[in-house]
Amino acid sequence: MTQPIPRPEYPRPQFVREEWLCLNGEWQFEMDPGDSGLERGLVERELTARITVPFCPESMLSGIGHTDWMNAVWYRRQVAIPAQWADRHVLLHFQAVDYDATVWVNGVEVGRHRGGFTPFTCDLKEIARPGETATIVVRARDLRGGSKPAGKQSPRFENYGCMYTRTTGIWQTVWMEPVPALRLGRPAITPDVSRGLFHLQVPVTGATPGAELGAALFDAQGIVAKSVCRLGLDLNLSLDLAIPEDRRRLWSPADPFLYDLEIALADADGVIVDRATSYAGLRGISIEGPAIKLNGRPLFQRLVLDQGYYPDGILTAATDEALRRDIELSLAAGFNGARLHQKVFEERFLYHADRLGYLVWGEFADWGCNGFGPDGDNQQPAATYITQWLEALGRDYSHPSIIGWCPLNETWQLLTDRITALDDVTLGLFLATKAMDQTRPVLDASGYSHRVPQADVYDSHNYEQDPASFAAMMAGLSAGRPYVNMRSGQPISIAYRGQPYFCSEFGGTWWNPDARQGEDSWGYGNRPQSLEEFYARFEALCNTLLDNPRMFGYCYTQLTDVFQEQNGIYRFDRRSKFDGSRLAAIQGRQAAIER
Repeated sequence: MTQPIPRPEYPRPQFVREEWLCLNGEWQFEMDPGDSGLERGLVERELTARITVPFCPESMLSGIGHTDWMNAVWYRRQVAIPAQWADRHVLLHFQAVDYDATVWVNGVEVGRHRGGFTPFTCDLKEIARPGETATIVVRARDLRGGSKPAGKQSPRFENYGCMYTRTTGIWQTVWMEPVPALRLGRPAITPDVSRGLFHLQVPVTGATPGAELGAALFDAQGIVAKSVCRLGLDLNLSLDLAIPEDRRRLWSPADPFLYDLEIALADADGVIVDRATSYAGLRGISIEGPAIKLNGRPLFQRLVLDQGYYPDGILTAATDEALRRDIELSLAAGFNGARLHQKVFEERFLYHADRLGYLVWGEFADWGCNGFGPDGDNQQPAATYITQWLEALGRDYSHPSIIGWCPLNETWQLLTDRITALDDVTLGLFLATKAMDQTRPVLDASGYSHRVPQADVYDSHNYEQDPASFAAMMAGLSAGRPYVNMRSGQPISIAYRGQPYFCSEFGGTWWNPDARQGEDSWGYGNRPQSLEEFYARFEALCNTLLDNPRMFGYCYTQLTDVFQEQNGIYRFDRRSKFDGSRLAAIQGRQAAIER
């Protein structure tokens, strides 16, 4: 009996072509503890085990469930390329492979990529032809140590504290698509609310004089706007889609309306050679004093920390519905968005956030370098941090649900009179983000060490559990003296300069009604003695931030328990721990900054 293909949904929902082939499912697999597989002929021979892609070998869903270190792993699969793809390039896409990937097809190396969270593509032209069978071999190296962004993946054998089971190798969808030589690239879609239009920048491969790029915008009534431009005059191809006033509808959490978008490329004879569909949300983000506004109005950001871990799939959701369900659980508890914490989430998550009106801050999984932690300067961040972050920005730029960027989290290095690699990389990540995106606020580092004076936002992390003490600590913001994270009583941040401010981590209250004596379980501070004490603490902490007229939002830790860290609103398996309607009522009242 043929097994259903896991995660069969289209993996790139904001740039869709009709023809594609999902390569998820059973692959050959082999661990390579000494990273000697190339010398031992693993490119040429069959592999010894089987794995279910796209689930990492550490996960139960993969069929492997091996959680010890794997310095290298190998994958192999034969694929019959559809004959109807004749006369086109075949692109082989990997949505995410952790960490260093090398790809061979029919024995020929076709691609290399570094970074565990962003997609890459291999062009198989002249290597694998439609109507033939291609043998794909992938080696993923995930060597222990080194300066690499790893997020919350444990640097020890075991899970501990807020570090969790690692992910090695393929952990998102693998797929193919046919494309012509003259073809579209992924568009960058910028909403412009003040002028009532969308601005599109569309890269084109194989551009020839006389070819034409066109785009059309649709709502339920039909075509709203269209625009065309000729190729051959400018390297930068852009289109404006101006929306008539009576057809303008803004995207917001209350009304997450999305326009449909069609993009087409015609050759010099007027024949359409490539076509793709997308969507766009018309919404504007602005800053006025302490407020971050959406469509010109202050909107208090009631965010929750979401780490995107799953008991069965680790970093990979078992189904597309599981991604959507996490957003629905958050909304049911009264949150209107999330910090997507220490992980570049699957793009399908953002697709659901766009449709549900769910606000998110995009974040990089920067943890994994000692220079970003409390242990000092031994191992400083490398250029790959900026490289990988730029790839993430390029993938996610056009999603309307993303309302801010945060490339770093909790950098702890002391602030001295010396310029360090941490200073360089922090500034580099900030400048790279602003160069890619002038439309969203950028936080230089969430919590602890702020080092970029021109950062759009300032924040702190505060896990004080006593409501009175928490209120006293946060009260200085109204006088321009906000709570600032320190390290051993010493400064690690430049001075606050009046930017919009939020408490981007708080709460984290430990509550596990099923905890057993001696169980490895933790949260922040003293556990409440009863469920009612939890509700009282949650309400008091939230009220302190909701009532502050200079606070634009908060982020409560966290949406779900994650392994031993049991401070979630929901359990790790997503079962309820609390009355969600009660939590929603606590958060639902108007915040001071919204009045």
